[in-house]
Order: sequence, then structure tokens, then C-alpha cells
Amino acid sequence: MSRWDQGISVTGRVDILGAGLSGLSAAILLAKSGRDVHVHERRSDSGARFDGDFQGIENWTSERDFFDELREWGIDPDSFKSDAFSKVDLIHPDDEITHPVTNGIAFRVVERGTGSHCIDQGFKKMAIDAGVKIHYGVKYDPMKCDIIAAGPKESSAVAFGEIFHTSHPNHVAFQLNDKLAPGAYSYMIIIDGIGLICTCLWRKQKNTSRFLDETVAWYESNYELDRIPIKRVGGKGDFSIPEKYHTDGRYYVGEAGGLQDFMWGFGMRYAITSGVMAAKSMLGEVSYEEEVRSNLLPLVKVSATNRFLMNRMGDRGFKAVARYWMRDQKRTGDGLNFMRRIYQPGLIRRMMWPLVSASMLTKGTTPDGRSYRRMPFRKALRRDEWTPSTAAQEVSTKWKKTQRDGGRTSFKPSDQ
Repeated sequence: MSRWDQGISVTGRVDILGAGLSGLSAAILLAKSGRDVHVHERRSDSGARFDGDFQGIENWTSERDFFDELREWGIDPDSFKSDAFSKVDLIHPDDEITHPVTNGIAFRVVERGTGSHCIDQGFKKMAIDAGVKIHYGVKYDPMKCDIIAAGPKESSAVAFGEIFHTSHPNHVAFQLNDKLAPGAYSYMIIIDGIGLICTCLWRKQKNTSRFLDETVAWYESNYELDRIPIKRVGGKGDFSIPEKYHTDGRYYVGEAGGLQDFMWGFGMRYAITSGVMAAKSMLGEVSYEEEVRSNLLPLVKVSATNRFLMNRMGDRGFKAVARYWMRDQKRTGDGLNFMRRIYQPGLIRRMMWPLVSASMLTKGTTPDGRSYRRMPFRKALRRDEWTPSTAAQEVSTKWKKTQRDGGRTSFKPSDQ
């Protein structure tokens, strides 16, 4: 028996709570190694938490391409649809549009949900093919599980978006604008005639739909979209740092372990990697606690420090970031270098961490007795109050008509 397993049989049954990416990545590796793996999910299916929205898998926190890592772990990235991008529109707060570009792959866009082409279903199929037993629609006692891979319980930030038909070619645009996305960013992703315009809010607001309406109006006025609304989607993110990642024989992975990107929200790579690390630890190959603290926690802390700095910026600060990004690309010849650099846990960011932790994170205790520090939803600022534009009001009117015709909303903006 491995010294990492703390009494868990290398050939016995494994119970995992949560059939998301982190839980299923662990399940795939363990099942392929001969374990009897059972995954318990309270929702009806993998990806049911989402509603067909697009998300990005970043490729800048490591020199290695993430899909190469997946293949090395025995996870086939061809089991789900993905679209690679080397260029993005970077939209400054003053509406200037510039273009970070790399010779490689900056990120990939995947769809989340229950469709057969979605990444969630790809992981589900790989798990079942490996022999994993997945139990959907059940509530299972976390204390009986070896790996905890449940989703967020509280909110540190929310995202609210509109999915629409469009004739525009595949495209990704990323916008820094404190009015449209308080303390954060908005983005537009178009894949094969389907678009998503989304605003992310890191300051708690009432009526988040007005931010989305204004964001949609901005993109519609600057891109030829021929937009036909389909539905509105949304979700929340909970950002926390636990005291321990492996405690009382249980491994906490993905969002359950606070292993998320505090800055841009690109958390899928962290989630999948943590699931793989937990599986390897159970198989006696590594120590999960040591792997997380050496390879993932520094990235989490850097992203939290970056978030701390961004929370104190308005549009002038965002403009400075965008300008620096473009100057750095001109100097190095590769826009991806900027992203890699700001995720490096250098001396200055390490020195800032005590201040970041004390001023941005609050202490708490989970129901099972684990201590953690989490980032609460920040309060709204005075500048977050403004009158919607005429164009935004027209977007709202168009959406209300879509609702009357059967368009649905999977998120309740008025609750935020």
C-alpha cells in the first residue's frame, strides 16, 4: 500500500461526489487502473448545470499544450468538439480594438452542457467506456466519498449571457469595461453560427440583465451579427482557498477544492488537472497535497493577486493593462507571453500575497469542519449606477419578445 493512500485499498471501490470535469477525470484514470469507481451526481446528467454556453480552456499557464497533457493522461480530447484560437479581439474601455496573437494556440473554446458534442458528455462517455458507474439524480453522503468534486455552493462572481443565431464567422472578442462588467470583463464567442455574449460581474448588483442588455447593444453596434436571440444563460463562481486539499481521507478537487482561476475564470484546466492529481495520489504515484501546493496553488494565488489589483481599477486602469499588453506583444512578437507572464508567481506577487489574503479573503469553516479563505462578492460602487442607453432598451425589448415566443432563461438575474 502506498504511503499516500492513508489506508485506502489500491484495488478497492472508489466513490466520487460530482460528475463534472474534475470528478470524471479522476474516475477515468482510476477505472483504467482497475478500480471499481462509482460517481454520484445530484443532477440528471453531466453538464446539466450548464445550458449550452461556450467556455475557454487556456493554454498559457504551462509551456506544454494542454491537449498533449490530456493525451498523456489517457484522456482523449477528440471525444468532444473544440475550436482552437490563436487570435482574439482585445477591446479597450474606450472602444479601441487591438489583436493579441500567437503562433501557437492561446486557448480552445468548448461547449458546456448535455449535447453529445459538449466536453461534459465527452468526459462522461470516456468514463463509462473505462468502466465507471455513474449514478445520476442521487444525493450521496460526502462523508462516504473518497473524492469530492461538487460544484460551487456560494457566489463570488456571476456571469450572465445571451446565446443567439448569427451569420458572423467564428470569432472571439474580449472586452475590459468597468461599466459593462463591473470589476471584470465581457466577451463574445461565435462558433459555427451560434454566438454567446456574456458579461461577468465581480461586484454584486441588482438586475444584472441591464448589464447584459448594455453589453449586447455594444457588440451589436460594433460587429455585423444579424443577431437572433435563442436563450439567456448564466452561472456563478465560488472562489476559495482551503487550508487542506486532502483531509480525513478525502480529496477535494476542482471548485470543491477552490482550484479555480480568480482572475479570468479559466478554471477547466485547473479542475481537470486536480482530478488527475487526486487519481494519481490514490494510485500511489504522487502526494495530492504536495502536487496541488507545488503546481496549482501558486497559480491560484497569482490569479487572486491579479484579481485584487483589477478590483481596484476602473476603466483607466483597464486601458493601461490593454496598452501594456499590446506593447509587450510588439516587443516579444507573441501576445501569449503577456498572459504567461502575469500568471508567473514572481517575487513581487509573492510579497503582495499577505496583503491580498488579509484584505480580499474572509475566513470560514465548511459543514465538515474544513477551514478556508474565500473571496466574497464585492459590494456595488456608486459608478455602477447609470441609465440604460436607448440601444440597450431595444435589446431588452427584443429579448422580452423572444421570451414570449418561448425563449428561456436558465439564470435569475433579479436574484443577484
